[in-house]
Amino acid sequence: MLVAPLSPRPSRATWLLLASLYCAQGLPSGLVAHALPALLRQQGVDLALIGLLKLLALPWLLKALWAPWVDRWRHPRLGHARGWILPLQGSVVLCLALLALLDGPRLLSEQFSLLLGLLLLINLAAATQDIATDGLTVRLLSERWRGLGNSVQVGGYKIGMLLSGSGLLLLVGQMGWNLALASLALLLAALTLPVWHWQERPNPAPEQAASGPALLCQHYRGLLRQPGMGAWLALLMSFKLGDSLASPMIKPMLVDLGWGLGALGQLTLLSSLCGILGALAGGWLYARLGAWRALLLGGVLQALTLASLASLTQGAADSLVYSLALLEQAADGLSSVVLFAAMMRQCRSAHEGADFTLQASLQLLLAGLVGATSGLLAKAIGYPGLFLTAGLLGLLALLLLYPARLRLSANTPARASVDAAPHHSTPVR
Repeated sequence: MLVAPLSPRPSRATWLLLASLYCAQGLPSGLVAHALPALLRQQGVDLALIGLLKLLALPWLLKALWAPWVDRWRHPRLGHARGWILPLQGSVVLCLALLALLDGPRLLSEQFSLLLGLLLLINLAAATQDIATDGLTVRLLSERWRGLGNSVQVGGYKIGMLLSGSGLLLLVGQMGWNLALASLALLLAALTLPVWHWQERPNPAPEQAASGPALLCQHYRGLLRQPGMGAWLALLMSFKLGDSLASPMIKPMLVDLGWGLGALGQLTLLSSLCGILGALAGGWLYARLGAWRALLLGGVLQALTLASLASLTQGAADSLVYSLALLEQAADGLSSVVLFAAMMRQCRSAHEGADFTLQASLQLLLAGLVGATSGLLAKAIGYPGLFLTAGLLGLLALLLLYPARLRLSANTPARASVDAAPHHSTPVR
């Protein structure tokens, strides 16, 4: 494995490219995770139905099924990463533009199925684009720079969520649904410019003897046979369960406590900024503490902040709501960065996109199912019981850290091959 001093420092153009790509991915996610739950609850939509919005993330769970082909196929003119990113991001822009042309109140009520269909298409395009983007990130950044790289990833993603979450709530209140969604589509189109102007160096596709379904098995068999991979995957699938259970119900709870859209937008804005600071702290901690200790610290902070939300009841002071919301987002940003950086350590050279995608899909497997039940659980045991349960799940997941310690600490062949791999693509300086 190449030691850190031999790893070239990524250029500012590289950081700009990655930040724009992950910010673009955060835009549709913020719409679904932050803006829609509040808008739907304001329209009187049932909590159980709001919780089922988590099922729109199904393409993010299933994308591992087509990820090997994303690693293999290159556009003859646009190149590998650009050949996927440009048309897919353009498709999301078109879907947002179509939403901007439709009537908002009707979409949130009698045309709810049409809204779900368009959001599913957006998630399908964004999830497939994510395969190419994650593979590009692993190739561009050596191990030395992946902590900072994942800070840029999570920070950019959270900025995108901030703009389409709190920003959209504020704009809907002032400009209406149509102009607010049109602004979101224009912003996403502007974020396409860095990858449009980026010049990608050609790199060969990985050697594969199989095709069709056999390619899928062949592609992942090598990764899953790595020593200690079972313990790592168990931790990976459990680490964010508490967050997945709690996060869909935070905005509906605040709406039920009397918070309006404007106040929610301001709260989401400030808490998202804290999430970005938490992401930067996560990159620093990963570099200082290593994967195992950083995951332990991030997991503890995540569990405690989720459980603390149970103290919010009718009449809770605004200062308490702000304090807990800011801490929860900071812990989420920190824990996400260290988790993603640890996932990058497991990727093999020339298989970066699919290897990272498989881990991300498995991480979403239980998280998506648990998140889809959040509304039902909130109705059954109330918001305080839901958040206490989420905190307990977060602490229980940390019991899997010790069995996975060997995988996180070992200098494995898969990790070495990634660190030693040449950078096939470079942005224009």
